[in-house]
Amino acid sequence: MNTILGLGRYLFAASLMVFGFGHLSNASAMAGMVPIPAGEVWVYITGVALIAGALSILIGKLDKLGATLLGVMLLIFACSIHLPGLINAADGMARQGFMGGFLKDIGLAGGAWMYAIGMAKDKSVIG
Repeated sequence: MNTILGLGRYLFAASLMVFGFGHLSNASAMAGMVPIPAGEVWVYITGVALIAGALSILIGKLDKLGATLLGVMLLIFACSIHLPGLINAADGMARQGFMGGFLKDIGLAGGAWMYAIGMAKDKSVIG
């Protein structure tokens, strides 16, 4: 069971890392989705935050805080970017894209909080 939980930790962190590098490499393309001014700057900031959170989980230092904050950030993404897009989608294809982003972010937020509350407590399970 410890092996499966450890593998889950690495897969979770790896996906966050990929999303973080995606933010850094596509900031100008993603900036239009940001609902506040200075969109490109925020895309870079959130990309760095995704990578930092993933590293905290991988390294096991400040991982409870990192996972908690990741969950908050991902829920903000879901509610401020994907949910409005889903509600205002012009067609079924756009609606599907926003639904995928919404579900991805709430699923990752839930995973981050499960890690923060459960697995971070018992380092013997993941370390």
